[in-house]
Amino acid sequence: MNSFWRNVPLLATSQSLMMSSMSLILTAAALVGFSLAPDKSLATLPVAVIFIAVMFTSIPAALLMDRIGRKNGFMLATFFGMGGGAVATYGIIQADFWLFTAGGVLVGMFNGFGNYFRFAAADAVDTEHKSRAISVVMLGGVVAAIVGPNLANLTQDSIDDAPFAGSYMSIIVIYALALLALAFLKLPTVQKPKDQNTASRGRSLVTIASQPKFIVALICAMLGYGVMSFVMTATPLAMSHHAHSFSDTSFVIQWHVLGMFAPSFFTGHLIHRFGVLRIMFVGGVMGLMCVAINLLGSSVSHYWAALTLLGISWNFLFIGATTLLTETYTQQERGKTQAMNDFVIFTTVTISSLTAGTLQHHFGWQVINIGVLPFLIFTLICILWLGNKLRRDERFTESQLQEVLSEHEV
Repeated sequence: MNSFWRNVPLLATSQSLMMSSMSLILTAAALVGFSLAPDKSLATLPVAVIFIAVMFTSIPAALLMDRIGRKNGFMLATFFGMGGGAVATYGIIQADFWLFTAGGVLVGMFNGFGNYFRFAAADAVDTEHKSRAISVVMLGGVVAAIVGPNLANLTQDSIDDAPFAGSYMSIIVIYALALLALAFLKLPTVQKPKDQNTASRGRSLVTIASQPKFIVALICAMLGYGVMSFVMTATPLAMSHHAHSFSDTSFVIQWHVLGMFAPSFFTGHLIHRFGVLRIMFVGGVMGLMCVAINLLGSSVSHYWAALTLLGISWNFLFIGATTLLTETYTQQERGKTQAMNDFVIFTTVTISSLTAGTLQHHFGWQVINIGVLPFLIFTLICILWLGNKLRRDERFTESQLQEVLSEHEV
């Protein structure tokens, strides 16, 4: 527990700073992109490149931190973030769209490292406290839902003739604060075996990925995150199509973000009490409820209820899947396992984010929601399958034990 109270709050602080920066960027980037882009259809490119950079950084980040340590890797990444803020600020001042977009690439590289904050917390505590550690770290999103948009609003006009340049300058300070918090980390050291044969390096990635727990954890995280990103990205366009004001859209998105992260106050406790698969199943059902509400109407109340449920669905699925994944690897295997997991997840998120707007424009809100139903249903089927398999394995083990005891008595 000493490691819990020393490291988890610091990682939660770093997570909140990373998410605050992202919520600020998501509030301002499209507006800046539209004002600077030579072709207005490229207005959302500065946001898209962040997710693309996360996708391509996730594997190198995990492998690098496996060699130099997570603390050193996280601290190194903050310089990417500060550089991204500086480049984007300069791009806005110079009215250079491509320079502004390049700043987003550097921010995405930081996020590629920062997405491992949750794993660092889980790996720093004992098995009993893993889900709680992940939940505490994910609480940073609650702070981000409040800090990011308000900071963007307060700083947008702080530099004359360069709207939002001050906002991007403020994220340099955010990443500097993250660097300060990370400097106090004292993560447990993974002992590197002197014998570098195959056994000492752990199992192959194919062997690890063939475990039922790994398969279900990856599917649930990938599809849960993908569905959330897909529906969330399309929501502002759908609300605009239904003639809702920007303030209504901001209200809905803010509640969605709160739904994503506020449950982290108790998600870890729920997993510990009821079991990870039950909580993940509830998350999948909430995703179906979100779709049902979206199909029933298009009022602000419908969007609010649906997107809040979507956020909670993501929280239960993502934290649950992360917890389940930590049961599938050893300390020597964590780098490559987590790298594969996050690469697949954020590849899915990138595709979802890039396609949602186009599909919403051409096919409409109803098709968007009907289209995610098969993925949610498949997620629930996978959870039920794993639950049944684990129960069968447990009964089989008990049966074998009884046979051994009977033979011993004879």
